[in-house]
Parts: sequence; structure tokens; C-alpha cells
Amino acid sequence: MNLQTMLKVLPKSLWVFTCNSGSCNGCDIEIVATLGPRYDIERFGMKLVGSPRHADVLLVTGPVTTFMNDKLKRIYAQMPDPKVVLVIGNCGCSGDVFYESYSLDGPVDNIIPVDVYISGCPPRPEAIIEGVAKAVMKLESLRNRTDNKNGHEHRPSEGGEADD
Repeated sequence: MNLQTMLKVLPKSLWVFTCNSGSCNGCDIEIVATLGPRYDIERFGMKLVGSPRHADVLLVTGPVTTFMNDKLKRIYAQMPDPKVVLVIGNCGCSGDVFYESYSLDGPVDNIIPVDVYISGCPPRPEAIIEGVAKAVMKLESLRNRTDNKNGHEHRPSEGGEADD
């Protein structure tokens, strides 16, 4: 994805909920770096929320442990439609070095549907920002499809402010 496309897409506001389903916290640290002053993804409208009921996007880090399997499904079910799931890191995408562990139920896509994969161990903040831009495009296409089914005309929001 080129910079021009990212700059057009990212002004849409996204509310994001994160879930660590068994990671080493390396990916979580990179998410925090993305929110920090150097990358400041909040200037593009991305905001962390404390409840999945308010979220448009679910960021999942790590492979899914047996302990987190039901919890991840519950978090996904609580999110309103349309929703997008981003998996951050090799462990969440494929299980990576832990793929045969007795305590894992598999990578995230074995448990819930995944829309965007961001690989890396851990992925750089730039890769996370690119993944978020792809999630915005996916979410907009889902919203357009939903609006067209309901007979509503979709008007994209202006700027990075959240709708009240």
C-alpha cells in the first residue's frame, strides 16, 4: 500500500480493542509504541477502547491458548457488526515456534475469522499502521455492503473525529 492511499484511508476513525491471547508481550509493546508520540496513530483517528462493545476493530496478539479460547470467542461475539479482526505477529498468524504446544488451540484463524494478518516477531509499528489502513478499507467495504442492503446511502465521515 502506498503512502497516498494510506493518507486517504487513515482519517477514518477506528475504535480498537486489544486482546492478548497468549503472546510474549512483544507485539503488545509494539502496539503501545504505535500509540506513543513517535508514531501517534491517534492523529489518524485510532483510539483504544476498554470494551469490545464499543470497538470496530479487534487486535489480537499471540497464539490462542486453551485458557483464552472461549474468552476470545466471547470478545468477538460482543463486538457490534461490522467488525474487523487484525492478528498481529507470527504467533497469532501461524503459531510460529509454539505451533505444536500442548496448551495451544491454534492460531487465531482457527478460533475466529481474521481479516488482516500482520506478520513479524514482533512487527514494526509501520507494519501495524499499514495493517490498520487495510482494516479501515475492509471496514468501509463492509459498511457499504451493509448500507446498500438496508437501502441507505453511505457518506464517509470527514476528518479523524469519532461520530457521537
